[in-house]
Amino acid sequence: MEQFVAVALAHFLALLIPGVDFFLIVRTAAAHGWRLASGVCLGIAIANGVFIAAAFGGLSLVGNDVVLAVVELAGGLFLLWMGVAFWRARVSVPYDESGSARRTSWSRSFGLGLASGLLNPKNLLFYLSLAAATSSAATAARALYGVWMFTVVLVWDLLVAGLMGASRNRRALSAALPWITRVAAVVVAVFGAAAIVAAARILLG
Repeated sequence: MEQFVAVALAHFLALLIPGVDFFLIVRTAAAHGWRLASGVCLGIAIANGVFIAAAFGGLSLVGNDVVLAVVELAGGLFLLWMGVAFWRARVSVPYDESGSARRTSWSRSFGLGLASGLLNPKNLLFYLSLAAATSSAATAARALYGVWMFTVVLVWDLLVAGLMGASRNRRALSAALPWITRVAAVVVAVFGAAAIVAAARILLG
């Protein structure tokens, strides 16, 4: 249960940090409204689902404890680096989306979201890191982690699309981002450090 809480917290806090996917959702919601932005959200969620299945499913096929420990060590180092990057990041949310927006469709929005998610290598590395850090969990538990993360990505993105269509909400989020970023940095870094320690214990006997 403690591991699930740690994974869920690290994953959700990482979602709060604006990245390419986030800004695509915000721009689409501001320019075209929630309906078309929902296509972007579904595309991003499916891309994340592909990476989740590949990371958790692939590592579950590895039976060598040393190999798993090496992957866990690499994943922990990546999460630690990500925590430091979050701490040093200076992120903001654009208040206004001025200018004429080109007409688009729901299917095009879905395709943009899918491409944005699949072409972001940090997504795959992040899920590989989480999968490696939970390599000791039972298969059923890891499957639960995967379903949970896919669901959270979809629900959170749809919520962002609904809220970020209004400029006042973008201003409020931008004001809170420094605090959110620092909290996320600490949690992700601690999770990564714990993975490094666990892997080192296996590798050093």
